[in-house]
Amino acid sequence: MANKSWRLDRRTCLQGAGLALALPLLESMSFGAAAKTPPRRMAFVYFPFGVSMPSEDGGLRDWGWFPRGEGRDYQLTKPLQPLADLRDQITILGGLSHPRGRTLGGHDTGDTFLTGASLKGPLFVNDISLDQYAAQHIGDDTRYRSLILSSDGGVGEPTRSTTLSFSAKGKPIPALASPQQVFARLFGNDDAAQTERRKLVNTASMLDRVLDHSRSLRRQLGKVDQQKLDDYLASLRQVEQQVEQSQRWLDIPKPKVDAESIALDVDQKTPQTYLRTMYDLMLLAFQTDSTRLATYMIGQVAGATTIANSFPAAVGLEGNWHGLAHSGASDKGAEKLGRFDQFLAEHFAYFLKRLQSTPEGDGNMLDHTLVLYGSSNSKTHQNRNYPLIVAGGRKLGMAHGQYLQYTEETPLANLFVTMLDRANIPVESFADSTGELSQLLV
Repeated sequence: MANKSWRLDRRTCLQGAGLALALPLLESMSFGAAAKTPPRRMAFVYFPFGVSMPSEDGGLRDWGWFPRGEGRDYQLTKPLQPLADLRDQITILGGLSHPRGRTLGGHDTGDTFLTGASLKGPLFVNDISLDQYAAQHIGDDTRYRSLILSSDGGVGEPTRSTTLSFSAKGKPIPALASPQQVFARLFGNDDAAQTERRKLVNTASMLDRVLDHSRSLRRQLGKVDQQKLDDYLASLRQVEQQVEQSQRWLDIPKPKVDAESIALDVDQKTPQTYLRTMYDLMLLAFQTDSTRLATYMIGQVAGATTIANSFPAAVGLEGNWHGLAHSGASDKGAEKLGRFDQFLAEHFAYFLKRLQSTPEGDGNMLDHTLVLYGSSNSKTHQNRNYPLIVAGGRKLGMAHGQYLQYTEETPLANLFVTMLDRANIPVESFADSTGELSQLLV
C-alpha cells in the first residue's frame, strides 16, 4: 500500500517550549476504523483510613464527605467542593463495599480494594486485582501492561500491602514511588537499548532453562512442595511475560518528554507537589499511550508506618493522617479531617481536569478514561459504605451528575463489572459480582 503524505507515524513528536511529546492517537496515524476510536483506559486511586463523617445533628454536617440529598439533586459538602466544576463528569457512590471484606480488620482492607478477596487463612491468599484482570486483555497493546504507583512503593506485607495490584495468583506487584524512577521507566533514554536487549535475551534464556528443569523436578516433590514450586513458577512466568513484552518494544523508541516539564525531584515531604507529579505521570503515560491502565495508592492502611501518615502535617494540619481519621469519626475532629479530605479532592480534581483539557477524538481524554477514586473504609476500622467516586467515560456510555446510594446487598464488584464492560473487556463476573450498576449507564 502506498504511503500517503497525510499518514503520520505513531512516534511523531510535537516540539516546542522545551517539550518533546509524542502525539496522542490521531486518525491520520493509521488506516481503517480502528484509527478513529481512541483507546479506552482505566485508572484507580486509593486513599486509606476513611473520611469525615460527623453526625447529622452536630452542626458540622457540611464537613462530612458524603453529599446531602441524592440522585441528581444532591449538594456537595465542603470536602468535595473542589469537584463542583466536574459535576457532570462524576458520580458519587454510597453504600457499596466488598462483602468478604466486612469481617476483616479495619486496617486489612487496602489489599482487597481492587480484588474483593477474603484474605482468609494463615497465608492471606489474595486474588487478581481489577487492573491486572484488564491487563490480561489489553495490556499487550501498549509498551507497559500497567503503571503501578504508590507513595510507599514496593509491596509491603500481607494485609498491609503498599500496592493495589495483584497478579492472577494473588501475588502483590511492586509499586513505584519515586517520580524520577517512574519517568525513567516510561521515557528513559533509548541509547541503552542495546544493553537492555542483551539483558533481556540472557534473562529469557535463563528462564527457559529454569522452567524446563522445573517440569522434571516437580514430579519428584510432595504436594506441599509442589504448591510452593508452582507459586514460585507463577512468579517466573510473570517475569517471562514482562520480558516477552519488553522484547517486542525494543526497536520502537520511547516517547520523548522533557524531564524539566515535570517536577521529578519532588518527594513525599512536600505532598502538595508530590501528588500532582504522580497524577502528571499518570496523565503522560496515558497521553503517550505507554499504558492504558494505572493504579495509585496514596497511602496504605498500616497507620504510622505509611509515608503518607505525615501528609496532613506537611500541609499545615495538626496531627497525622491516622490520628485525624480516628478523631474525624466523631464531631470533635470532623472539620480537621474534612479539610484534609478537601486537600485530596483538590488534587483528584486537578487530575480529572487535566484529562478533560486534553483533546482526543471527538471529545477529550476523560471521555475515554474511567477513573475510580476512593477508600476501603468509611470511618476508620469500618469496612462498609466505602466513599467512592467514579469519573469519566462519557463517550463510553457512562451517565454522571449523580449521587447514588446502594444497600449492602449490592457488592462493590458490580461496579467493577460495569467498568470492565464499558472498557470493552470481556467479563461475565468478577469476585462476588451479581450484575452491573445500570444507573451508571446511559
